[in-house]
Amino acid sequence: MYFKSDELEFAKSFIGTVSIFCLCATLFTFLTFLIDVRRFRYPERPIIYYSVCYSIVSLMYFIGFLLGDSTACNKADEKLELGDTVVLGSQNKACTVLFMLLYFFTMAGTVWWVILTITWFLAAGRKWSCEAIEQKAVWFHAVAWGTPGFLTVMLLAMNKVEGDNISGVCFVGLYDLDASRYFVLLPLCLCVFVGLSLLLAGIISLNHVRQVIQHDGRNQEKLKKFMIRIGVFSGLYLVPLVTLLGCYVYEQVNRITWEITWVSDHCRQYHIPCPYQVKAITWIMSLFTFNVENVSWKYTCHGCKS
Repeated sequence: MYFKSDELEFAKSFIGTVSIFCLCATLFTFLTFLIDVRRFRYPERPIIYYSVCYSIVSLMYFIGFLLGDSTACNKADEKLELGDTVVLGSQNKACTVLFMLLYFFTMAGTVWWVILTITWFLAAGRKWSCEAIEQKAVWFHAVAWGTPGFLTVMLLAMNKVEGDNISGVCFVGLYDLDASRYFVLLPLCLCVFVGLSLLLAGIISLNHVRQVIQHDGRNQEKLKKFMIRIGVFSGLYLVPLVTLLGCYVYEQVNRITWEITWVSDHCRQYHIPCPYQVKAITWIMSLFTFNVENVSWKYTCHGCKS
């Protein structure tokens, strides 16, 4: 409701185009893994699960682009004199399914990135072998799939599904600031903090090892390549994620102001109560009264002292 029609059309086209590119990139990574499974062992195996998660996320956005408003919005009802409205709650089955897949795999992809930093730290900082890390794979899967599953079920129980008429999908926190804060922003911030801390600890450990083996040219070259791979992949992931977090924080700070401003501009058009506004004459009178009281108080005090 904050945008013009041409801005909405551009946003929809942009989301659809980006979802196609993301789907192609993630599927390419997954197909590369299927061709040579041994190529992606631990500590790099979580990259595959991360790619699968975000291929499904991009697929959901592409489906939402194709469906338009049909899933995220309720149809207009002429008998009840109701226009198109966004879906709120889990009564719409198609919207609920889109929400479950989108939210679950968004959170799972972020958790798998944290697990990737854990495996990198175990390999670089603790000198764990591939076999030793792989023995913990059951725990990695339990956390990566269990935590998003628990959060998804909790949101369904709380009836927090919301339709997005721009992207055509259903998510959480689009209109509820508290849900966005505790079920989207907070988990992402925790994952970034934990992952970035482990990443920095692993890089420091690798740099220390590089200084120890500085006379061994062959091993030092392998170590440099490993550090470059970690840095490049982490940067490619962190830059978009930190940008996303910045957008969520910006929205948390300004959403109430946007809503009040919109209601102020459209309250007469839609015949809804306008927000309380202090008129200029009222403000001037209150300021005048305050000054008079302040002056009289000063004179009274001086009179008391004399």
